[in-house]
Amino acid sequence: MNTRSLIDSVFPLASDLRTYNGEKLRGDLTAGITVAIMLIPQGMAYAVLAGLPPVYGLYASLLPIILYALLGTSRQLAVGPVAMVSLLVLTGVSQFAEPGSERFIQLAILTALGVGLVQFLMGLFRMGFIVNFLSHPVLSGFISAAAIIIAASQIQALLGLSMERSGTLVGTLLGAISSLGTLNMPTAALGLGSILLIIGLKRWKKSFPGALTVVVAGILAAWLFALDEYGVRVVGDIPSGLPGFTTSFIAAEDIALLMPVILVIALISYLESIAVAKTIATKRGYELDSNKELIALGAANIGGAFFQSFPTTGGFSRTAVNDQVGSHTTISSLVSVALVALTVLFFTPLFYYLPAAVLGAIIMVAVFGLLDVAEMKHLWHTDRRDFALLMITFLVTLLIGIKEGIATGVVLSLTMVIYRSTRPQVAELGELGNTGIYRNVLRYPEAVKRDDLLVFRFDDALYFANASYFKDEIASKIRARGNRLKKVILVATSMTDIDSTGTQVLVSLVQALQDDGKELVIAGATGPVRDYLRKSGLMNLLGENHFFFDVKDAVEACSAELPDPSTLEFSPTQTN
Repeated sequence: MNTRSLIDSVFPLASDLRTYNGEKLRGDLTAGITVAIMLIPQGMAYAVLAGLPPVYGLYASLLPIILYALLGTSRQLAVGPVAMVSLLVLTGVSQFAEPGSERFIQLAILTALGVGLVQFLMGLFRMGFIVNFLSHPVLSGFISAAAIIIAASQIQALLGLSMERSGTLVGTLLGAISSLGTLNMPTAALGLGSILLIIGLKRWKKSFPGALTVVVAGILAAWLFALDEYGVRVVGDIPSGLPGFTTSFIAAEDIALLMPVILVIALISYLESIAVAKTIATKRGYELDSNKELIALGAANIGGAFFQSFPTTGGFSRTAVNDQVGSHTTISSLVSVALVALTVLFFTPLFYYLPAAVLGAIIMVAVFGLLDVAEMKHLWHTDRRDFALLMITFLVTLLIGIKEGIATGVVLSLTMVIYRSTRPQVAELGELGNTGIYRNVLRYPEAVKRDDLLVFRFDDALYFANASYFKDEIASKIRARGNRLKKVILVATSMTDIDSTGTQVLVSLVQALQDDGKELVIAGATGPVRDYLRKSGLMNLLGENHFFFDVKDAVEACSAELPDPSTLEFSPTQTN
């Protein structure tokens, strides 16, 4: 590998810059400015959601974005604070420290370092496949429930209630109801008005910066009318200046303490990021490298932690806007960082009068889009089993808790993987007319099957997990034919692999058939399967003349050794 290829491999942005031109720069500038306008208020809001002071949302919008822009393979992914990860930080870290306290801040930053290390190592060892163990219905159910929990967590800020923090949705709602007597009318008017304004502006023009508009309007209202004197909680002093380098948060015993939440955030944040990045990449016609994405996100979190960032990842809404407005490369992300840096350096005093209710409104509107009702309706009509998985995960997350919901989702996903691998598709085949084409008789009722010949297809590798199922299914078909059956053709075109347990089952089947005056023939076995059967001795037991390349050849060979079909009965498949 030459130097240029090495640089391009490590820094994908380098190859994009070689074809950079004025048109791409204009698109990146527009996208970068637009995303920064979204990122500044969202970053502060998501920091509050995570249990941190607002300025940490701005810190998380600096170095992590720079590192991803240099290392990431997605040209449009907008990295930074996101609602889902912020909620997971609050849920996980609040077990060990009071939100907003110095100890909590230290643990949140340490969580970012842990998440980064896990993601970086997963990418380095090419372990991106691990996230496939969380199925889409399970993830959809978890995210939808989390969206409701996030929205409920903002009721206190939105209405100005005096209530205790609760770790469950039921506790939060009951606490809000019992605290309605403490409702602050100016806060509620400001919060609910902000929600209506953001939604209205979004319906009027999607690209209009609704979040920034309500931030400016809220600050002006709080300042002009001195709303803080009427019980409206404002952000207050936000430190100016860029975050400094620090290692004071690192403690080995704390890493062990936080490991469960670190692993959850590492997986969930990567899934959220890769899902939106792949969608945009497919639309734009370029390829993503999943393992390099893990490395880039890991590096972003590692580097960010040393400059006081909590965990970050690629977000849905900002990435969509980044793409729609015209981003061509990750230069747009660097433009966003420049504007955030200017804000941190010079403009944080302007946010003193920013009402907490406005930040709550921004969070609420942002998470509305995470509630995936469309997926629930789709699965209800197309796949009730996946719908059940979604709803179980949804209800456990909603009613019991985030950690329990994630654990349930992982267990359900793994259970379904195991279940489906132990009960693969099997089919009895019949011939379509005299075409020599054989299809599943349940799907093609017109397909004809001979009473003296069973054509059985097994659509998976034959190994220890499904060998018993294979044995039961083929034995059931054989028993159904009774004494009329003379030959069994095993169609192995989809049998990609076989192990010793699978071979033993085949040997037992051959011997049982031979004892009953019947024969087994194998059609369409792949090269690796034939090699294994030869090494195991099964090919010698059967004889090489019992192996055929396709079903048609196998049927013709068997038919030549059987009585004239015209003297036999043919079973209509619909009576099977």
